[in-house]
Amino acid sequence: MKDRIFYITTPIYYVNASPHIGHAYTTIVADVLARYHRLRGDKTFFLTGTDEHGDKIAEAAKKGGVTPKEYADGISAQFRSLWPELAVTNDRFIRTTDADHVATVRGILQKVYDSGDIYFGEYEGFYCVGCERFYMEKELLDGKCPQHETVPEHRKESNYFFRMGKYQEWLINHIETHPDFIRPERYKNEALAFLREPLEDLCISRPKSRLTWGIDLPFDENYVTYVWFDALINYLTGVGYPEGENFGTFWPVAQHLIAKDILKPHGIYWPTMLKAAGIEPYQHLNVHGYWNVDQSKMSKSLGNVVKPLDLKDKYGLDPFRYFLLRDMVFGLDSSFSEEAFVQRINSDLANDLGNLVSRTMQMAIKYGDGRVPTPDAAAFAEQALPEAAARALAEVESCFTTLALHKALIAIWEFINVTNKTIVEKEPWVLAKDPANKERLATILYHLLEALRVTAVLITPFMPGSAAKILAQLGIADPAGQTFETLRAWGGLPAGSALTKGETLFPRVEVKKEEDKPAAAAVAAKAEVPAIKPEIAYEDFQKIDLRVAKVLAAERVPKSSKLLKLSVEIDGERTVVAGMGKDYTPEEMVGKQIVVVANLKPAKLMGVESRGMLLATDTEEGLTLLGFDKPPKTGANIH
Repeated sequence: MKDRIFYITTPIYYVNASPHIGHAYTTIVADVLARYHRLRGDKTFFLTGTDEHGDKIAEAAKKGGVTPKEYADGISAQFRSLWPELAVTNDRFIRTTDADHVATVRGILQKVYDSGDIYFGEYEGFYCVGCERFYMEKELLDGKCPQHETVPEHRKESNYFFRMGKYQEWLINHIETHPDFIRPERYKNEALAFLREPLEDLCISRPKSRLTWGIDLPFDENYVTYVWFDALINYLTGVGYPEGENFGTFWPVAQHLIAKDILKPHGIYWPTMLKAAGIEPYQHLNVHGYWNVDQSKMSKSLGNVVKPLDLKDKYGLDPFRYFLLRDMVFGLDSSFSEEAFVQRINSDLANDLGNLVSRTMQMAIKYGDGRVPTPDAAAFAEQALPEAAARALAEVESCFTTLALHKALIAIWEFINVTNKTIVEKEPWVLAKDPANKERLATILYHLLEALRVTAVLITPFMPGSAAKILAQLGIADPAGQTFETLRAWGGLPAGSALTKGETLFPRVEVKKEEDKPAAAAVAAKAEVPAIKPEIAYEDFQKIDLRVAKVLAAERVPKSSKLLKLSVEIDGERTVVAGMGKDYTPEEMVGKQIVVVANLKPAKLMGVESRGMLLATDTEEGLTLLGFDKPPKTGANIH
């Protein structure tokens, strides 16, 4: 039954600053997962909220001349009001100032204290107010906090400590025996790297002499709870721990969704806290990368924050959701570029999907009676679309199990491309000229309309508004009834439903014209045959590992007209930066199989680390990729 129940959480966002695109990405990913599982018929619970205690909140409130509670109320309201505007469908919005959460934290603290796993002691170390934690000197980079690049304060004080080190061997064994406990694998390995060093006990209190904004310890009123020990417990409070029905239903399948900067609290602190409290650990910790702007992680202090509502209001909600999910490979960093965003809108959404919907509906209405035609299987059977739909469905379902959401969208767009190709090949406008082709035309139009229904259901988790508009044009009275189960068999669109030509789904965004191509003389000079380089020994050539790689995703490197950042699959996913941006668009690169020098030492190009180099050559019109006359196997050696 576990596979029919789904519980997803976002981190609860710290209320020291307004929401930005990083918060939006995490929450929209969680929403896409929740919507997908609801479409499968799974019992689903989706939790998000805000983290409101600690030094930073007290400090920000003081600067603003308000109480910590007033300050937290204001920022928390920004997050709460943002999510409906981004079509986020969370089941609960939790705040760490909620009464039931305060009670849950105090109850767990008392339980762990009574078991002997919390003790009183003294600690001296380097404290970062931004992280609200102590650092060991070896963890600092040039004497600074690695996250905030600030010099931490040196503090010595008495506090309560959680015997986290007691559970180190248990946690190592749990991670190793549950390979997908932390995923993608690179973050599991990072957590295990933390655990190679002795695990220190965790300071879980702050003296009220310097901080009063927090949850009082149940066993000592002179201290408040450390913000991380408080915040992590929200995942239990949210489903009614310890006796609520939802806790028994959802906790056994709990999945957390976080950015990589909070891996240590979620991958180390939280499992040991659960173990000490006698609670089974969560099922999965899903870790994604950063959205970078100008090659730097987005942050308020750096002034490079991208506000989600600005983008949503400018380009539309569904294009915004699509771009975030299509342009980030889950687990890897991605660079935000408004130029890349516009390219996605014009290429994928306006040209591919929007154009498909528009011309299919126009032909179906023009050549029929304004209703879904009845197909005549005996007259004509169109096999390409049903088979392509089955492939897309299988690939999408597979991708959702591994959170490869960009691949799920690639699979959907492959089906869209097959549908567009079918229109070109079958030429309904030609068939419509001869009444003898009436049954065949009706069947072709039915298949195209059914392909729109399938597409609408597949994109529903990602772009719910656009999916609903497509279904409405198809005359489907109950969009909620269009589940993934309705895609198991081709032909779920009822014949006779009234068709409606709707508005343009994705208007093209006008952009400035690109610079003119280089002059013919410059191109000719570029294409001149270079001299052969000095000979090398065969043994030297053997050191080069040439492999077939498949391009999974591509984007332009900001501030460069030439460089493309490619996510490629060889023996796993890696990033390769290539100077192909003047000859290929990112969209043209996706799906191509290329030749890559796989064992080249990593190098940074415009701030992006590249692990490999692709092979290309000159033509009279620019660069062209080395290719194959038969489809090769991804990862295969080049002989």
